Amino acid sequence: MPSFLHRFYENITRKKTYDTESLHTSQLRRCLTVFDLTVLGIGSTLGTGTYILTGQVARETAGPSVILSFLIAAIASILAGVCYAEFGARAPRAGSAYTYTYVSVGEIMAFIIGWNMILEYVIGAASTARALSAYFDSLINFAMKDYFISHFPLHSETFAPYADLFAMALCLIITVLLIVGIKESAVLNNVFTFINLSVIALVVVVGLTKVHGHNWAISSEEIQNLTNVTYPVGKGGFFPFGIEGTLAGAATCFYAFVGFDLVATTGEESKNPQRAIPMSICLTLVVCSIIYCAVSIVVTLMVRKMFIHLRNRIILNISY
Repeated sequence: MPSFLHRFYENITRKKTYDTESLHTSQLRRCLTVFDLTVLGIGSTLGTGTYILTGQVARETAGPSVILSFLIAAIASILAGVCYAEFGARAPRAGSAYTYTYVSVGEIMAFIIGWNMILEYVIGAASTARALSAYFDSLINFAMKDYFISHFPLHSETFAPYADLFAMALCLIITVLLIVGIKESAVLNNVFTFINLSVIALVVVVGLTKVHGHNWAISSEEIQNLTNVTYPVGKGGFFPFGIEGTLAGAATCFYAFVGFDLVATTGEESKNPQRAIPMSICLTLVVCSIIYCAVSIVVTLMVRKMFIHLRNRIILNISY
């Protein structure tokens, strides 16, 4: 029995080893440049954080201090990104955190991390597809929602009120594009990321023409005189929920940066991964941090935090 337990322990803690030659060879096509990886990282990071989390944290958790929440989350993400960058330079293989854990800690922890990553990507893809479906549905006056509720209702208190076939179709289309090839999907990602950045730039530029500095200094008297608000709005000022609200908002805002680890999964498909992966991760986090802070500044100066829309936040806040 002791020998069995010893072998079992050795098996679950054994580490993956790579020789120097295997680290520089790959069965996949090395075609991704630093630009491709950076755009890939930005595209996977800028999503729900810009269009959903900014308004949610500003209204419910931090108020105008959501800007500091994003700064704190950005610092924490950059520290994590530096670790990813070092691993990416030392072990440029596909697998990201799974491979890094397998090499440095052992098989059992890599097994757990690997399945956690699968869960992360599944939930992330599903939530992003649902968000995109909701935005598109709002453009057609929620015709999809009415149709799906009448034809594909889910009579459950746990799940959504209807089966979102549009979101499922989006996931299937993206899956087909990924199957076609990494270079082709990277080109398409570059196009969509450029469109995404253009929309965000439009929001910031248009929003700057509608800013009001008073929205960062709402008094307690104004808060008390509100009659059409039925949810907690804090005490007013730049920190309506106190420093605690800012820190709690930072914990939520950290989710907005989780996409950068996708860059680390391209270790076998990037040119010169020892240089490309660390540089792309750092560029991704710096660019996304600037964008998140810019959007937070504009949204909180443009709309009083208690009137920020929780549904389709960016679109409705522009029309406010």
